[in-house]
Amino acid sequence: PYTTPFRPKQWYQRRVRGRKTRKQLKDDTRWEMTSLLDVEQKEKLFTQHIESLSSKRKRAFVRMLDECEHVTLTSSWKEVRRKIKHDSRFSKLSDDDKEREAEFDRYVTDKLAQAKADFRTLPKETKCITYRSKETLRGANGDAHMREIKQFLKNDKRGLVLDDLPEDRDRILDEHLTELEKVGPPPPPTATKPLAKR
Repeated sequence: PYTTPFRPKQWYQRRVRGRKTRKQLKDDTRWEMTSLLDVEQKEKLFTQHIESLSSKRKRAFVRMLDECEHVTLTSSWKEVRRKIKHDSRFSKLSDDDKEREAEFDRYVTDKLAQAKADFRTLPKETKCITYRSKETLRGANGDAHMREIKQFLKNDKRGLVLDDLPEDRDRILDEHLTELEKVGPPPPPTATKPLAKR
């Protein structure tokens, strides 16, 4: 037997808003100018316009989160919501709080992925970290060497962005040290090859 497919709440809200918007458009005197377009073309233009507006609202929402000093990589929607709910960009994104929360979750996920990627590049630029570092950390001077490494990392903002996630930060650093130890010393510089005779 035929069963009605499940439709999320947002789908019905968009359909209702769409019908209301179409009625408003038909009441506009400029609607007659669209008579050269068939129904499918009108629907396509209308959908493109709605998607464009939605994209603008999402970009504004992201800018709002960027500007909010209370948003960190470990922030929860509940605590951030209290700080931003009076901003017009909060209400303009959507009437559905679940949709706003989903957009916030995507924002934090993207920021976290970028922060980890940035941090992974930093140890490669830190001169005190070598293929011997892992062995040094296991020895008597291990604590001193780790303090030296962390001090270098703190001098770059990429080394500070994961302060709220020390376990992730330490894991990424350890993975890099392990890989360096596995690869061993870098190859010696090769002699300059003589220019080929013409």
